[in-house]
Amino acid sequence: MRVLEGLKPEKVFYYFEEICNIPHGSGNLDKISQYLVDFAKERGLFHIRDASKNVIIVKEATLGYEKVAPIILQGHMDMVLALLDSQNIAHPRIEAVITTDEEIGMEGATAIDLSMLKAKRMLNIDSEEEGILLTSCAGGMRTDCHIPVKMESGSKGICLEIRVGGLLGGHSGTEINKERTNAIKLLGVTLKQIREKVPFGLVQIYGGEKDNAIPREACAVVRLAADTKECFIREVERIEKEEQNENKSKEKDLFLSVTEADTKTEYMFDIQSTQRILSFLTLLPNGVVAMSADIEGLVETSLNVGILRTTDTEVVASTAIRSAIETAKHKVFLQVDTLTKLLGGYTETHGVYPGWQFNPDSKLRADMVRIYQEMFGKEVKVEALHAGLECGIMISKIPQLDCVSFGPNIYDIHTTKERLSISSAARMWEYLLEILKQK
Repeated sequence: MRVLEGLKPEKVFYYFEEICNIPHGSGNLDKISQYLVDFAKERGLFHIRDASKNVIIVKEATLGYEKVAPIILQGHMDMVLALLDSQNIAHPRIEAVITTDEEIGMEGATAIDLSMLKAKRMLNIDSEEEGILLTSCAGGMRTDCHIPVKMESGSKGICLEIRVGGLLGGHSGTEINKERTNAIKLLGVTLKQIREKVPFGLVQIYGGEKDNAIPREACAVVRLAADTKECFIREVERIEKEEQNENKSKEKDLFLSVTEADTKTEYMFDIQSTQRILSFLTLLPNGVVAMSADIEGLVETSLNVGILRTTDTEVVASTAIRSAIETAKHKVFLQVDTLTKLLGGYTETHGVYPGWQFNPDSKLRADMVRIYQEMFGKEVKVEALHAGLECGIMISKIPQLDCVSFGPNIYDIHTTKERLSISSAARMWEYLLEILKQK
């Protein structure tokens, strides 16, 4: 028996479970991409798969809809296919564009060739809040900061592990305005403060899982003289109380802990390298940089340091920069790049994508507003988003493309607690079908 058997809409949750059984994390898309190709072949649907493993599947219009303007349905490898499997749902020509690696910089959308498509309107099914239509978003870029380190023998002394945890985390686009504590930043600032009173050398430092997610945990291993252990622990406890007081209204489970480190390494960063890394983490900008002067409550520009890792020769911090204004985005990069180079390092950029500008003449948006009112008896909100969507990239490839993004309620996206509202998914499925029925 299938785990989700009996949930409605049945076809939607059938394919949801099918996809969940196939590994499909960013960079690991061979099996899910092949599944989509096989799906199209079995149903005789025109399809293309490119070198980036993006898949385009075309389902021709049903009877009576041949002259209705075609529509693009754009989503990711982890989205369902129930519509493409239907035999009794009325719709115009559907051009399903299923892109890869959205979570690590929209690499698939950047690489895909859309020249064979006919549609000039597009539904992006990548929003996470029912009752909201998104009609513009920020542009973004990923920047990896490489800070060099030099190792030296550190066989004397003891190793302690200091951990930051209990934080809420969240998506660096949709939740950056909530000013949630960034574990990597907190760890860096904590160690900087402690080192003013207790000498130590870094052995390693790491945290976070995705550059576009606010990290919930971070950890460092330090080597210090045995007779300074108690002083080190007292400083951690002092800072923990300070941070818990500062964040009592937004990070109720925040903690700092110290334990004996389970490491046998004889090496640690030299003094200059330790100082360099802690200075970098202390000075690196993070969080909201500027709010929009045009749309109340909308973040205009932000930066999130999402991943920190250590190798034998460097510490690498991976950041996500977002802005609704291209020049502002570049200025934040300039700040990060300058700091990195001052400390003897270098930066690498990738995942650069344009913003999506609001279209005041969108017919698709007007139709969707009307349909929502008719179906649910209330007005839908029309908003801009600080997070990134592929719509800006798609418009750069198909000029005059009319786009709207919508979706069901999804919570704690890009975290291990991500979950979907079943009832909301059902309502948004019916909403989609009603949109496609329009002539």
